[in-house]
Amino acid sequence: MRTQEQPGIEAYKASGFMGKEQELVRKVVLPYQQDVLQDKAGTEKSHVYDNYRNAAAALRGEDTRDGFYGMVFQDSDAAKWLEAAAYSLGVCPDRGLEAACDELIALISAAQDKDGYLNTRFTISDRDKRWTNLLEGHEMYCSGHMFEAGAAYYEATGKRTLLDVCLKNAEHIYNRFVKDATEGYPGHPEIELALMKLYRASGEKRCLELAEHFINVRGVDPDYYRKECESRDWTVWGGKGDNPDYQQSGKPVREQTEASGHSVRAAYLYTAMADLAAETGDESLLKACRRLWDSITQRRMYVTGGIGSTVHGEAFWADYDLPSDTAYAETCASIGLMFFAYRMLQNECDSRYADVMEQAFYNTVLSGMALDGKSFFYVNPLETVLGISGIAPTHKHTLPTRPGWYACACCPPNVARTVMSIGKYAYGESSDTAFCHLYAAGEVSFRNGIRFTCETDYPYGLTVIYRIRKGGRLAVRIPQWSRKTRISLNDFSAEYETDRGYAYLSVKDGDELILSLDGEPRYVYASRRIAGLTGKMCVCRGPLVYCMEGADNGGTVLGLRLTGGKITETSAEGLPGVIALKADACRIGDLEKLYSQDKPAEQAATATLVPYYCRANRGETDMKVWS
Repeated sequence: MRTQEQPGIEAYKASGFMGKEQELVRKVVLPYQQDVLQDKAGTEKSHVYDNYRNAAAALRGEDTRDGFYGMVFQDSDAAKWLEAAAYSLGVCPDRGLEAACDELIALISAAQDKDGYLNTRFTISDRDKRWTNLLEGHEMYCSGHMFEAGAAYYEATGKRTLLDVCLKNAEHIYNRFVKDATEGYPGHPEIELALMKLYRASGEKRCLELAEHFINVRGVDPDYYRKECESRDWTVWGGKGDNPDYQQSGKPVREQTEASGHSVRAAYLYTAMADLAAETGDESLLKACRRLWDSITQRRMYVTGGIGSTVHGEAFWADYDLPSDTAYAETCASIGLMFFAYRMLQNECDSRYADVMEQAFYNTVLSGMALDGKSFFYVNPLETVLGISGIAPTHKHTLPTRPGWYACACCPPNVARTVMSIGKYAYGESSDTAFCHLYAAGEVSFRNGIRFTCETDYPYGLTVIYRIRKGGRLAVRIPQWSRKTRISLNDFSAEYETDRGYAYLSVKDGDELILSLDGEPRYVYASRRIAGLTGKMCVCRGPLVYCMEGADNGGTVLGLRLTGGKITETSAEGLPGVIALKADACRIGDLEKLYSQDKPAEQAATATLVPYYCRANRGETDMKVWS
């Protein structure tokens, strides 16, 4: 059933868990990240503000002082921060934050070339190399993130300066790749989904046409990047363009069947494909999206909603290749998976999409940011062993603690913008229905007139109350993990129809709808095809995946194994407000030798488990999800 859901809702004012997360971003994360971008935070240097100043100076023919600094995609950090700030302003107006945004937007505007080109790297230096390295140059990736920021800031404030910068840049790209028919498509997909947002914000149909163009031409010539590499004498990272599957360009997108290559690029591309399918009704594109969705979620996704199993290329590899201790599972990749899920929900209201969106958000996405908002994980393994993780060559990427920033800082502002825009993932609408995809406390208003207040302590409290202010038709997700679910309306059992995991029912002004989900902790088991997980189990409660940390278990989780017995609720030191769990376990004794013919002793024990997103917030400690 196609829902024809429209992107976005009228308003969402968060409370409860979501409200606290947004407050953290508003009060701590955004100011902290702004200081980082201005090199004031004492962390890894960013230089983003100065890059824009230097680009403007270069356009005026002046000295650029210290030139360009950072990754080739450094501009995108500013764009994602601006987008997060725009969502914050939409939720909670703040004159100081708005003035800070306007200051940065003025720097960006001054750095735009007269023909519409906008990229500090190729304006400050290597001007003659513009558009000659689509494989690695990330020019359209940076433009895409700026388009998302421009659309969000316009929608939040009504100010057009950044929107007009974006439209001028989009026109420049349109003229080159559509009007002038220059061959090529983005090495890192992102601009495609961003053009869809820019199209909806501005009504400029060339944005839609350009997005469709890049999707349609991708993979038609699988050798495009190889030939591009052979035509130039410079690279960014030494790419040869000889692995088209890594760039999701081995086949035209409608023929692709397996999620492949760089996981963030894949998720962003699939998001744009699903968005375009919803916008145009392209069934062939939607069928490809379904195949790719199944490839990810049925064979290539971690239980935490993490995707991209290998550090080599931050990529998908083979089916069931899901190692715990070397997992990459980049934070940005799970954010991209949320994007993909949300766009699939626009095509068809099926709880399998929202279930995964929830799984990714509450586990891997939130794991990407410390509870104090001042340090961040790029990589999210499911097992950490002190002395090996972050040290051994094979485990250098699996850090046991979160750094304050990164040279490649795509994840921190990505988490911020996702948290601040969570309302659009939690709720959706069609002309006559309000969709409740996630259980997010707060006041919700839909453009179709439906309004309600959602009250819940989710994800720890598994009761969700909808107090209806203006009635209509609701579609409420029933998650697959909830084996015992009750829906009542005004203290009586509700009558409703179910379709693809959603309960559809009509409500009137003043009604009280209560959804009661299964709060029992549960053991989850892995397919035997996942090497290393045979016979192992993990613990989940509601949407949360739990892990064991040495901090709660005698200093180490080595040798601690779950036995599948009783699970009870408890608390954990240093994690106020968090429901921890105690589960029956056994502790396997150590041996004096590296190998021995003597069977090690086993002793009954109790394991304490905490939500995976809370990991690594209490000092360095080992950790594991599966045992």
